[in-house]
Amino acid sequence: MANPSATSSHSSSQLCVAILATDGFEQAELLEPKKALEAAGVKVDVISAKAGSLQGFKHVDKGEQVKVDKTFDQAHQEDYAAVLLPGGVVNGDAMRLVPEAVKFVQQADAAHKPIAAICHGGWLLISAGLAKDRTVTSWPSLQDDFKNAGGKWVDREVVQDDNFITSRKPDDIPAFNKTLLAALKKAA
Repeated sequence: MANPSATSSHSSSQLCVAILATDGFEQAELLEPKKALEAAGVKVDVISAKAGSLQGFKHVDKGEQVKVDKTFDQAHQEDYAAVLLPGGVVNGDAMRLVPEAVKFVQQADAAHKPIAAICHGGWLLISAGLAKDRTVTSWPSLQDDFKNAGGKWVDREVVQDDNFITSRKPDDIPAFNKTLLAALKKAA
């Protein structure tokens, strides 16, 4: 039987992770986890509401562009083993207003797949109605948002609460990547 976490265009034994992003993503929070996943043999698709490429940022300075692999109308949540939500204030704020992104993470959560959010990426979890009764971390300015959504915010480099993996900032990426890779190994 084929692995349900692999897409029909990929080997049936290869795990696939969806990175949901748009312009304004924090470069390190997308590229470093992407590289770690690919180094572990995981297929990664950058999924966005727009085709082409996305503009990354290093804090407030323009960074690299990243190619969009699929738009939301081309991607299906059931083809992915996990979802990664990079931060960046602009990215995090914009993604929470994309109905397809909200639906994608809601479906992933309903299927109990790992959802990894770093920094402002957690805003999408709040807008998707998934933060209630969850222990999470994020960029500190989101703590009131998580608390108001019924979640418990803590100040730690990485927090795993069931299928949620959350981190605060680029300095936390090594712990974030390690926890995400362990969750994928367990889910495989």
